[in-house]
Amino acid sequence: MKQTVLLLRHGATPGNALHKYIGSTDEPLSPAGRAALEALRYPPADLVYISPKLRCRQTAELLFPGAAFAMVEDLREMHFGVFENRSFRDMEQDEDYSAWLARNCETPCPGGEAKADFTDRCCAAFTGVLAADHAPRLTFVIHGGSIMAILSRYGRPARDYYDWAVDNGRGFLLEWDPEVQTLQLLEAY
Repeated sequence: MKQTVLLLRHGATPGNALHKYIGSTDEPLSPAGRAALEALRYPPADLVYISPKLRCRQTAELLFPGAAFAMVEDLREMHFGVFENRSFRDMEQDEDYSAWLARNCETPCPGGEAKADFTDRCCAAFTGVLAADHAPRLTFVIHGGSIMAILSRYGRPARDYYDWAVDNGRGFLLEWDPEVQTLQLLEAY
């Protein structure tokens, strides 16, 4: 049975505004992030799957008041290790950061995750939810990296990981086809 899937990125945090790598850091939404979310409208949901990070829960509460939330631990953002809570400007002279960028961010962040391991984790968690919940429409409020990981593997039309980047509070409406394990893009928000 095909399902409609809404993947939304959480609202903006103080670290997002400063272009910091905010993965395992548990930041709340910023006042500007909250205000931007209040202007958005998405189809209602009775149940929303969320990452365990505060910014995702706060976003879900604002966008889907009255909905129940199911926390999915492995949909959390990538752990950026020593790059965590630092911006690219903070690390312009950092040799480890330069080496990581030169390898297209494919290698593990020192003290953190590799993109391939992160993608495997997110995709296993996502397909686990789909296998357990056969509702015709599923809603997720997760992270930009988690969305890119899922869609780089299952999204159609096929795109590279970074081509699925999405702004805070925005996302994609897709159709999951379990027979071919793809997510067909229906609409970008």
